[in-house]
Amino acid sequence: MRSVSPAALAYIGDAVFELFMRRYCLLPPSRLRDYHQKVVSYVRAETQAEIVRDLYPLLSDNEQAILKQGRNAAAGGPKRINLETYQYATGFEALIGYLYLTDTTRLEELLAQIKFDLSSPDPA
Repeated sequence: MRSVSPAALAYIGDAVFELFMRRYCLLPPSRLRDYHQKVVSYVRAETQAEIVRDLYPLLSDNEQAILKQGRNAAAGGPKRINLETYQYATGFEALIGYLYLTDTTRLEELLAQIKFDLSSPDPA
């Protein structure tokens, strides 16, 4: 999987994580607008950066290396967030993309470790 760039892994990881969150937020049943607001609150860079910092101790050396490569690939981001937050979010997405393409069992294990407060539509 070394032939896929960290930016491409992040691109895939972004889609995979959003789909995971869409599936996760389906219960309890709600209106589509409420689903959307909840999912958006979890896939934002600030939340992803927080998630990856919490998961970091659980990552293997290889997974930490993928995270670092993804962070380093994020040269610039939106002006609404600081660069470090954007880099960690991109690293998280790269890791998700990498695991999706190489080890879905491990991906599910890590995603299951994420602690969400689904009672609030905005975790940030």
